[in-house]
Amino acid sequence: MAPQTRRRTTSRFIAPIFSLLFVGVVAAACGASTGMSTTLGLRASAAAAAVANATPSGAANVPANLQLATPTPTPAPVTAVSGAAGALQDQMVNVIQAVKPEVVQIETSQGLGSGIIYDSKGDIVTNAHVVGTSTTFTVTLSNGHSYPGTLVGTYAPDDIAVIKVSTTGLTAATFGDSSALSVGDFVLAIGNPLGLQSSVTEGIVSALGRQVGEPNGNTLPDVIQTSAAINPGNSGGALVDLQGEVVGIPTLAATDSQLGGSAPGIGFAISSNRAKVIADQLISGGKVTNSGRSYMGVTLSDATNGALIVKTVAGAPAATAGIVAGDVIVAVDGTPTPDSQTLVDLMVTHHPGDVVKMSVEHQDGTKATISLTLGQLPG
Repeated sequence: MAPQTRRRTTSRFIAPIFSLLFVGVVAAACGASTGMSTTLGLRASAAAAAVANATPSGAANVPANLQLATPTPTPAPVTAVSGAAGALQDQMVNVIQAVKPEVVQIETSQGLGSGIIYDSKGDIVTNAHVVGTSTTFTVTLSNGHSYPGTLVGTYAPDDIAVIKVSTTGLTAATFGDSSALSVGDFVLAIGNPLGLQSSVTEGIVSALGRQVGEPNGNTLPDVIQTSAAINPGNSGGALVDLQGEVVGIPTLAATDSQLGGSAPGIGFAISSNRAKVIADQLISGGKVTNSGRSYMGVTLSDATNGALIVKTVAGAPAATAGIVAGDVIVAVDGTPTPDSQTLVDLMVTHHPGDVVKMSVEHQDGTKATISLTLGQLPG
């Protein structure tokens, strides 16, 4: 089973709190309601001056020899970081300065998120769950200038959307090849967590090629796991390498019910290669016609012995192969499917045109092996 995850958007009312210091563990799912807010009371303390008891004046009360105060040592001069550590620090600083203008804040009536300037024409890539049901947006650049944005298109199965602003002089990001990443590569997550614009966290690539389930039931393919902190408001922002190229779109943070919230150091980003496939289609035609993802055409639930078929789509691959409502899929190509999520996760690893063998138990108790040719997930 994929780890539990929470999306990383944040409430719109946190945005004005840029100048406040705050702390806290954020456990709210992304797309939090507009009633959420996070603040910290500022504390200050002052020590009261002690008043010493008066002593009689007179030479007898003055020590014959006054002890000299211990001299304060002169601090050593602070020197610049040198060597490999200094080179790495300089590289990070340069990347952050270069990429910040490429990352924007997106505000909807439901909350705040982040986005990446995709091209000089004003197309901005973000998460589908950031835009939600909205069609108009307020887009704020790193320099503080805001512009109205409109929806170009959205594709929920991969949690990718594109919006557009009409202005000139935009700095477009460079999308790198996420397939060239290695576990251990340094990465930086840049976005607007909790409405704190242009915030940066750092980490490494922890794993590649994950399939991760979202709260809405979607399973995302080809996801990058990273130790860079991803907080509410980071959704739709940029995960960049030390060359300043976008290699992923921060989307989710893992949660653990035993921990009572987010699992530190486990975040997920949609790979840049996957994001480009979807974004290019949305920009060119407003919809996705070639998802590259497999499709059965069923509605699923859980049974005690496998994945229960609740409904089939007429003419879709499952119905064509003879699978009907009430059937239970217990295995695919010999791999057990004890629940619906396991079946979904297996389908994510396949592509349109693949032929799979479904081990099926019918409602009357009989069993069968059905060959099913997978179709293409519709847009």
